[in-house]
Amino acid sequence: MPYDEDDMLMLSGIQHFMFCQRQWALIHIEQQWSENKLTTEGNILHTNVDNPFYRIKNGETITLRSIHIASKRLGLYGITDAVELRASETEKNAIRITSYPGFWNLYPIEYKKGHSKPDERDEVQLAAQVICLEEMNKIEIKEAALYYNETKRREKICINNHLRDLTYKCANEMHELYKKGKTPPAEKKVSCRNCSLIDLCLPTLNKRKDVKEYLKENLGNEETT
Repeated sequence: MPYDEDDMLMLSGIQHFMFCQRQWALIHIEQQWSENKLTTEGNILHTNVDNPFYRIKNGETITLRSIHIASKRLGLYGITDAVELRASETEKNAIRITSYPGFWNLYPIEYKKGHSKPDERDEVQLAAQVICLEEMNKIEIKEAALYYNETKRREKICINNHLRDLTYKCANEMHELYKKGKTPPAEKKVSCRNCSLIDLCLPTLNKRKDVKEYLKENLGNEETT
């Protein structure tokens, strides 16, 4: 069942949701956010990637940046990092572009700051972008790519039925949790120490700050005892 426009959620949140549902809820339900070294590095990486006026034409491939996308079936909206237009000899699963004659296949690329993850959070975010582009253009996209800045290489991702089903499952669970408006309870994990929200979620876990420093930072300039 398609979601209404008023129910649409941010596509980028699906990666947060797979990493930690509590982190996703803190950001998207409670509207809390905090930067750390890893998020800052990610922002720097996307400075040029997300330039909507940046176009590269290289032979029969054209790279487009920051395309606004949405899917009512997923109930998600967002902006792509990059989509390559690859020249096609046929119109099957291809689109026409006013500025460029002929037929073009879409090849989404999502940029990541580190390396591949032990789970499928990056793949699901990429698949969500694919589903949006398919729905908007009435085509099928069978392959996309993740580019990892640490390894400086692309990893081809097959957008198969398993990945599509997992993406729909995560999107539906996001909507259910958002409607409830309830943040899941904290659960200490190994990955917590790399989370930018550690001081908001589990302040006692971060031993780099003493209690007085933490309270001063989060409660303003009030005197603490």
